[in-house]
Amino acid sequence: MNRERFQSRLGFLLVSAGCAVGIGNVWKFPYVTGQNGGGVFVLFYLLFLVLMGVPVLTMELAVGRASGKSAVLGYKALEPAGSKWHIHGWFCVAGCCLLMMYYTTVSGWMLGYFFKFAAGVFDGLEGSAVDGVFSAMLANPGEMAGWMIVTVLAGFFVCSFKLQSGLERITKVMMLGLLALIAVLAVHSLTLPGGLEGVKFYLLPDLGRAVEAGLGNVVTAAMNQAFFTLSLGIAAMEVFGSYMKRDHTLTSEAVRICSLDTFVALMAGLIIFPACFSFGVEPDSGPSLIFMTLPKVFQDMAGGRLWGSLFFLFMSFASFSTVIAVFENLQANCIDNFGWSRKKAAVLNCVFILIASLPCVLGYNLWYFEVTLPNGAVGQVLDIEDFLVSNLLLPLGSLIYLLFCVTKWGWGYDKYLAEANTGAGMKMPRWLKPCFQFILPILVLVILIQGLLP
Repeated sequence: MNRERFQSRLGFLLVSAGCAVGIGNVWKFPYVTGQNGGGVFVLFYLLFLVLMGVPVLTMELAVGRASGKSAVLGYKALEPAGSKWHIHGWFCVAGCCLLMMYYTTVSGWMLGYFFKFAAGVFDGLEGSAVDGVFSAMLANPGEMAGWMIVTVLAGFFVCSFKLQSGLERITKVMMLGLLALIAVLAVHSLTLPGGLEGVKFYLLPDLGRAVEAGLGNVVTAAMNQAFFTLSLGIAAMEVFGSYMKRDHTLTSEAVRICSLDTFVALMAGLIIFPACFSFGVEPDSGPSLIFMTLPKVFQDMAGGRLWGSLFFLFMSFASFSTVIAVFENLQANCIDNFGWSRKKAAVLNCVFILIASLPCVLGYNLWYFEVTLPNGAVGQVLDIEDFLVSNLLLPLGSLIYLLFCVTKWGWGYDKYLAEANTGAGMKMPRWLKPCFQFILPILVLVILIQGLLP
C-alpha cells in the first residue's frame, strides 16, 4: 500500500507546527516567562531552541522520512540487523496514549471556557466568583466528561478521513484561524492603557530581575521550555516525516516549524503581559493564570465578553491542533503494525482514548486523591500522567532518537546527515558531529535527571 503524502509543503508545515503549538506555548510559556523575570528568559529560550530543538527535530523527521513508516516500523527499517531500537517505538505509542489521556481533558477545559464566555456566564462576576467557575467545573464530572468526549469524538472524526482531506485540510483552516486570532488579540492588548509596561517586562532583558529569580533557575527553565515545546521524543513528529516529500532539507523544515511554534508562544505573551500590567495583575501567577487570573482581566475590559470568547477560541484551536496530530500518530501506528483500515483504526482508538481519559476527568472529583511525585510536586491523576510524559518519556525518548541517529550502534551519523540534507534549502553541517555525539546527549540527560529530582 502506498504511503499517504501531504498535498502541499504548507500543509506539512502547518500540521507539524500544529502538533508543536499547544497548551505549552499559550499557557505555560507566558507564566514561566513571568516567573523567570521576563526578557532574559526569552533570550535563553531562543538560544536553546536553536541548540537543542532544531537538531533533535531533524532527527525525528529524518527517521520518519527515510523509513516511510511510523515509530515501530520506522526503527525496524533503519536499525542494524539484530538490534532492538524498535522497542522504543512501542514506548512512543504508549507515550502518545498517555499524553492524550489528560490532554483531551485540558483541551475540553478550553472549549468549555469558550462557550462560557460566549454565553455570558462571567458577566457581572467578580473576584472569587470568577475562580468559582473553574472550581465548579472541576467538581462536576458530567461537565468535564462532556467536553472531553466532544474533543475525542471530533478529533477521531477528523482523522478518520484520508490524510489530505482530514488532518491536513482541517489543520490548515484551524492554524490560519489561530494566527489571525492571535494577531487581533495581540493588537488589542497593546492598545490597553499601561500595556506598554507589560511589553517592556516581557521583551526587554533585565539582568537584575533574572538574578532575583536565580540565574541558574532561569537558564534551566529556558532549556526545559525550549525542549518540551516541540513535543519531541514520542514520535509525534516522526509520523509527519513519513508523509513528507523529499523536496526540501529537514533543517529548513525544522527551522520553519520552530519559527511558527515560537511565533505563537511570543505572541501569546504579547496578549497576556500587556493585559496583566494594564489591570494590575501579577504575570507569574502560575497555572491558574489562564482559568482564574485572565478571566478577571477580561471582566474589567470594555467588551470583555467578546475578548474572552476570542481568547478561549484561540486556546481551543491551539490545543485541538495537538490533539488531532497525536491521534493521527496513534492511527498511523495501528495501520502500519496491524494492517487496519483508517476507519477501523479511528473507531478502535476512539473507544480506547474515551475510556482511558476518564481517570483524569474523575481524578478531580469522584476519584480525588493527592500523591507526592518523585520531583516533590503534589498532584492528582493529571499530574501523574503529565509527570510520566513530560519528565520521563519525552526527554528519554529524545535521547534515544539522538543516540540512534549519531552513534555507530544505531542508524549512524552519515546516514542521518544524508537524509537530513536531501532536498533544497539549509544544510546541517558535518562538523557538528562531535557536538551532536557528546554535548547534546549531556544536555538532554541533564533535563531528564533534573525532571526526576526534587
